[in-house]
Amino acid sequence: MGENKKPISLRNRILMILIFFKDRFDLHEGKEDELETIDYIKKNVEFKGANLWILIFAIFVASVGLNVNSTAVIIGAMLISPLMGPIMGIGLAAGINDFELLKKSMKNLGIAVLISILTSTIYFSFTPLDDAQSELLARTEPTIWDVLIALFGGLAGIVAGSRKEKSNAIPGVAIATALMPPLCTAGYGLATGNLYYFFGAFYLFFINSVFISLSTYLIVRFMKFPKKEFMDRKREKTVRSYITLFTLLTIIPSVYLAYNIVKRTFWEKSVKQFISTEFDLPRTQIIASTLLYDSDSSVIEISLIGERIEEEEIIRIKKRLDAFKLTNTHLYLKQSGDSGTDMNLLRSDILKDLYERNELLIQDKDQKINLLERELSEYSRSSNQVVDLAKEAKIHYPNLENFTVNRAIMANLKEDRQDTLLLAFAKFKQTPSKQEKQRFEQWLKIRTKADTVSLIIQ
Repeated sequence: MGENKKPISLRNRILMILIFFKDRFDLHEGKEDELETIDYIKKNVEFKGANLWILIFAIFVASVGLNVNSTAVIIGAMLISPLMGPIMGIGLAAGINDFELLKKSMKNLGIAVLISILTSTIYFSFTPLDDAQSELLARTEPTIWDVLIALFGGLAGIVAGSRKEKSNAIPGVAIATALMPPLCTAGYGLATGNLYYFFGAFYLFFINSVFISLSTYLIVRFMKFPKKEFMDRKREKTVRSYITLFTLLTIIPSVYLAYNIVKRTFWEKSVKQFISTEFDLPRTQIIASTLLYDSDSSVIEISLIGERIEEEEIIRIKKRLDAFKLTNTHLYLKQSGDSGTDMNLLRSDILKDLYERNELLIQDKDQKINLLERELSEYSRSSNQVVDLAKEAKIHYPNLENFTVNRAIMANLKEDRQDTLLLAFAKFKQTPSKQEKQRFEQWLKIRTKADTVSLIIQ
């Protein structure tokens, strides 16, 4: 008789599950020696010589990408950029109480930022293309998504940097967090005298940098990297005080800024719901809307065209603001015929709206035209190829009267798939022999480089 197995208790089951997940999510497995990781990050902190030139060239590439609205070029520039080094260095220095590394990282980050903005300003001062494209405009205001990307991207970067086998995570973080384009946009703002673009883009860069540094700091502390040792205890205490003060001065404002970004994101979402619900009018259309967020007093400005909205209806709509959680928000309507309404501005808004509405339609039509042009070109090329083949075949087979060849789709019903084959038709004055048919078929295969040829002879 076998012994009965003792059932596993609920407590032990939970313990086994916890051990399983602890082993799965253990950051210490495959970890590089802490001193090696520290040295690896320190090497990428300084901007000097080749590193500085690489940064300048990358800034020029990113500026061109923003200028011509090319996402691929911008991504390439972010891969080249060495900006991640000093940002991760700041987080590491705060985590291991290395005040000298902190000063060095901040100094080099300051140099990198100054050179980047100066380089992009010079480029945008001389480029003949001075319009703000969509890729550039996307870097003028941070959103909650930018904060989350910087935080989780920074976590991925430092975890990857602490492994024995380095991966492509750090270049990926540089692309995801988009450190370089905001600096180029700040340079565009200076070159064009648009301080809104400058401060908005620099604000985005600051938010990204802070949260990448914060991620590095958290992982370094979590993984218990060795802290810098001091012979002088008084000096050690002073350095720790400075590091703590720096950390608080960085984290507290950044958390406050992130909180405001979250509030603004929710406010903008509520505004869109409010506009789509309350201004769904049959004879009145919105041609422009301006949203100005402020924690104390926000503004929604809407320009309308069509049938005028009466004052009683406007009062009712304004009362509905609270229902959409839009407290401390003021609504202003501009309608055609209002005194003080700039008709030129209204016409400009109408044209802009018409352009934006039809832009996608135009792009779709352009794509269809390009497709048809390619198909027409392919058809013309195929027609010329058939004529050339027919003339060449006539030399080898003087009895040939008519000839055509084309690629066809055959449905393979047995295997439920489609096959492509070359279908050829030939008419001779006199019916060729079996050997001549085989030679003709072999010649077609070689001449057209086709694996399969279906030859029909009349």
